[in-house]
Parts: sequence; structure tokens; C-alpha cells
Amino acid sequence: MAEGLALFGPQDRYLRLIEEKYQAKIMSREEEVVIAGESKELDSLEQLFRVLLTLIRQGHQLNERDIAYAIELSKTLQADELLDLYKAEITTTYRGKPIRVKTIGQRHYVTTIRKKDIVFGVGPAGTGKTYLAVVLAVVALKQGAVKRIVLTRPAVEAGENLGFLPGDLQEKVDPYLRPLYDALNDVLGPEQVAKSMERGFIEIAPLAYMRGRTLDDSFIILDEAQNTTTEQMKMFLTRLGFGSKMVITGDITQIDLPRGKTSGLIEAERILKDIDEIGFIHFTEQDVVRHSLVQKIINAYNKNDNQV
Repeated sequence: MAEGLALFGPQDRYLRLIEEKYQAKIMSREEEVVIAGESKELDSLEQLFRVLLTLIRQGHQLNERDIAYAIELSKTLQADELLDLYKAEITTTYRGKPIRVKTIGQRHYVTTIRKKDIVFGVGPAGTGKTYLAVVLAVVALKQGAVKRIVLTRPAVEAGENLGFLPGDLQEKVDPYLRPLYDALNDVLGPEQVAKSMERGFIEIAPLAYMRGRTLDDSFIILDEAQNTTTEQMKMFLTRLGFGSKMVITGDITQIDLPRGKTSGLIEAERILKDIDEIGFIHFTEQDVVRHSLVQKIINAYNKNDNQV
């Protein structure tokens, strides 16, 4: 009974989600799921239910987003890949909740970050680009692979003229860096983050403050990189020191630069694409792990952009 509830979801919401995407008739009889339809659909539905049931029996609490992604994979008989995805645990949050990759794109991203010193993660909001980079940075710090984490983003909304804003430097900068704090707090907990910042293990600063430095033994993350100019991106990338790793994240559909300014993120890919030691990972709306509506919103905007 509990398995059936976990499989079909509250008020059979997951079952309705599956029925929307398939022509086949799906019925439940006591302990059985009976499917009637074309053989091609039967194969993917059989795989879908088998994989979901295995995950539930392994103790995974599935949500609507997990079901939607499993449906997409089952269409091409790839749902089996979820069994490996859910097995690998990167670390846990400070509350003890396991942190895992949730899509094939995310797994590729994490693997590439582990292998290469510079990795670009490009794609829409909600794909976990920044969050996973922060998680891997914390793991590297805990394991002693790096001595500190440096998190930065361009304060483009303030035109980088932070002097005109009220308060001391930290107060001026904090609103632009809030998403980075949120990710750190989730993994380490607010107290540990505050202690680590006091001791210099974690540094959060706007991109303008990276100029003239060389960062050794550091895990450096540049977030919102679509809002860098070509000059800023070159300046940032050349901060890479010995024993360091860089992850650059951004969404080229959300550029806030003044008109006529080319995004340093777009230029970087064009200029650096032939350097094997640099990884470029492109996320799609399939990798969105936020509320399922976010994926639909991104799809709708993409469709609109293509029509304009």
C-alpha cells in the first residue's frame, strides 16, 4: 500500500502525469499495475515502473520533478540510468540530507569538474550549475584538496559602482552575492559558513575585486558569467594559480549587459573551445531540477524567442 502511494503520488498525481504522456491505459489492481497499449509504449512504461519501484524500495523519496524526468528518459528507454544517478552521493547537507546529481547532464558536469581545472557550465536557471559547483568546492575544501573557496559574480546591476550604495563594503555587496550564500548555507550551515569566512577559508566578493591577484590552491567559482565583459572574463581566467580549479556558470539567455557589449561568456567559448583542458557543459531545460513549472516557463520563452 505504501509502495503504491509512493509510486502513484498523492491523489494519484504521478499516475496522471504518466498517463498524460502516454496513449496506453494504466490500471492498478491491488498489488499489480496493468498496462494495455502498443508494444513500443509497453516497453518504455514497463521500464519506467520497474525503475521507479526500485528507487522507492531503495528508500528514495520521489517528487514530481523526478517522475517527469523519469518519463522523459523512459521514452528513449534510458530510465535505467536513473539507478546509477541516485546511487552516487556527492556529500550531505549540514542537516544530513544526501546531495546527489538528479540528471544525466548534472552527472556529466560533476565528472568534468572533477577531471578538469577550468569548466564552464552554461544553461537555463534551475539546472543546479552554481549549487553543484559550490557543493564540489566544499567537498574539495573538506578533503584538503584546496585551501580556500573563492566565490564571485559581476555586480552588473549596480554597474560595479558600489561606492554609490549605502553601507560598508559587505553590506553593499551582499545583495548581489546572496545566491552564493544560500548554496553555502545549505551545505555547511550558516554558523560554519560564518566561521569559515572569518578564518579566510571562504571568500565571497564581486568580480571587480579579483583584479591583480593570483589564486593558488583555491576552488574559484564565477557565477552569472553571462554578465561579464570580454575583458573581465580574460582577467578572471588569468587569476588561475597552481593547485586551483575554476568553475564558470551562466545563462546566455539572461544577459544584463548594456546594449552593444558582448558577453564574456559567449566570447570565451568561441575563443577557448579548442583547448582540451577546458570543459564546456551545456545544460538544457531537461536538466531543470526546480518546480516542474520552471521547465514549462523556460520552454515557453524559448519557443517565443524562436518565433520572434
